[in-house]
Order: sequence, then C-alpha cells, then structure tokens
Amino acid sequence: MKKTVMSLLLASGLGMTAHAHELLVGSYTDGASQGIYRYRFSDGRIEAAPLQVMATGNPSWLTLSADGRRLFAVNEAAAGQVSAFSLDAGHVLTALNQVGSDGAEPTHSSLSRDGRFLFVANYGGSNAEGGSLSVLPVHADGRLDQPLQHLRHAASKVDPERQATPHVHSVVSSPDGRFVFASDLGADKVFAYRYEPEQAEPLQALGAVALPPGSGPRHLLFSADGRHAWLTLEMGAAVALFDHQDGHLTLRGTHPLTDNTDPAVRAGGALHASADGRFLYVSNRGTANELVVFAIDPLDGGLSLVQRRSVEGDHPREFALDPQQGFVLVTNQKSNEIVVIRRDPATGLLGDVVQRFAQPAPSDVKFLD
Repeated sequence: MKKTVMSLLLASGLGMTAHAHELLVGSYTDGASQGIYRYRFSDGRIEAAPLQVMATGNPSWLTLSADGRRLFAVNEAAAGQVSAFSLDAGHVLTALNQVGSDGAEPTHSSLSRDGRFLFVANYGGSNAEGGSLSVLPVHADGRLDQPLQHLRHAASKVDPERQATPHVHSVVSSPDGRFVFASDLGADKVFAYRYEPEQAEPLQALGAVALPPGSGPRHLLFSADGRHAWLTLEMGAAVALFDHQDGHLTLRGTHPLTDNTDPAVRAGGALHASADGRFLYVSNRGTANELVVFAIDPLDGGLSLVQRRSVEGDHPREFALDPQQGFVLVTNQKSNEIVVIRRDPATGLLGDVVQRFAQPAPSDVKFLD
C-alpha cells in the first residue's frame, strides 16, 4: 500500500511543529512565591502545573553549569547567600548546600569556564559599605565552599543616592574564559580581571573601563567570538558597545534605549542575543516597560534599531529566547506574570503575545537542555 504524503511527513519528522522543553523560573519570595519553579514549555505555552517547586529564599538569579547538571541560585537578602543544586537526567532538582555570599543582596552570578569557581555580584543596595564581588570554589559534586576572595571598588558618587557606594550588578567571563569582568553600577566602570585558577586569589586585577558619569552599568554580554561586547547602562537607559582584546575593553559608543529624558522611563535591564548572533534584545523597565530590538553588524558588532515592543506588563527584569528562537519569555516582576511573545527568527521582530502566565514576582528564566 502506498503511504500518504502526511504519513511520510510524520515518519520523517517533517510537519511536526510542536517542541517541548523545560525551564526554570527564579522569583522573589516576599509574597506568594516559594522560590524556584520548573515548568514544561510546549510550542509557545508554559503548562500551568509546575513539574517541581524548590523552596528557597529570593532566588533572583539562576546559573546553570555547562553540562546542565548543576544549578546555582543567589539568595538576594541583606545577608546574602548562594544555594547549590544538582539536576538529574530528568531535570529533578536536589538541594546540595547553601553558603554565605560574603556580601549583601547578591543579584547575579556566573561560573568560570572550567567550572571551578562561582563569581557572585553582591549588589549591596542597603549595605553601608555597598556592593562587592565574591569568588566561591565549586567542588566536584557541585557543592559550594566558603568565599575565598572578596573585591570592592570605589564608587563614582555622581548620583548621591544611587552611587554613594559601589554596586556590583553582574560578573561575566570572556568566551575563552581567560578574563572576568565586573559591571559596577555605583562606580560607573567595568572592572577587568585575569582569571588565574591556580593562584590563592583567582582574580587578578587588570584595570577598568569608564562609562559616562551617572550611567550605571548593569549587565555585560560578549559576542560569541569574544571580539565585541554590549553593556546595559541602567541609569542611562542605553547600550554601550565595546571592542575586546586580551581582557581590554575599548568603548566605541552608546545606543539609547529611549529618547525620553524622564528618569522614570530610563531603567535599562537585561540583554540577550539571538542564537544566530544577528539580533540583540534589551529590556527597559521603569515606565517604559519594553523590549528594544537591535540588528547586530556581523563585521564590527555595531547596532541598528529594529523595533521597540511593549512587554505588556510591569518591570521586565529578565527574559529568554526559547531554544527554537520562535518565542521570547519575559519575566514581568511587578505584574506577577511571564509574558510569552512570538518572534520571527528571520527578521528578529517581536509579534503577538501568545500567553500571559501567572507567576508571583518572577525574576529570571532559564531553559534546560
């Protein structure tokens, strides 16, 4: 008997558009949220019932190991902590341990490329000494050890309220893992360190690159080849563009997220590039509450504006592109929801909202392989 066209398509996998993945959501637990949630995401929708809930206080940022078998969550509180978890083949989370972050209000972390150390950004917003950068050893089983290095920068004091003390907001490695960069909102600088894992203090200072006074650097992102980097300026509501070579960042210019000079509209946040490296997405919170889309020049990393798209919610703290690159999931922290927006991979444009998923105070979202 001859097979029908449909049966041939199904047998080959062609024509089957449904894609299922799992994701983790971090959240603030001052209200109804319990901590970290694991959900199933299928063809543009988050399924209502969580697969797992892991109770832990204010897991505002989630860091996955390269092999997807370890998870680290910063517990953002006045006495900062960091929690370590394992993930089995079915993505089930098991708590390993929790240690102090040697700072206040940790808001970001990242792993060294070799997985030996976790770098933690202590924002320290309500701490009299301000924020700092801590280095925590990671054991082979994924457990964290006590911090072995603590670094604090000098504040710029340009804004007497928000920059009276340092506020380390993120810490990331270059793609080759040889250098580590700490973005300090309170200092108006990005500080560069050489990564020396065999030294008693793994981070060795190289210097810093200054940003416009009062601009408040937040999150840094490298191009895949490490030649360029982009940085959100939270207080300046802009994206800074850098060239990078051997641990040295050279500022080439900034691109505004808005033309509005009202401080209430200027609150740059997260940034992520599409998997093909063609588009950069940046959140602007405040009263703007939108995603700004830029096309990336493949030769020099330059940016050109493509679109401004409302997130249809309040305070898009973080977001993620799904593995198929057809959707963007936005954590609207203050409106207690995750908004799923359709994305055109060819043009980079953001389209319709396909789901509004109720989630108390979401702060981060990470897809699992």
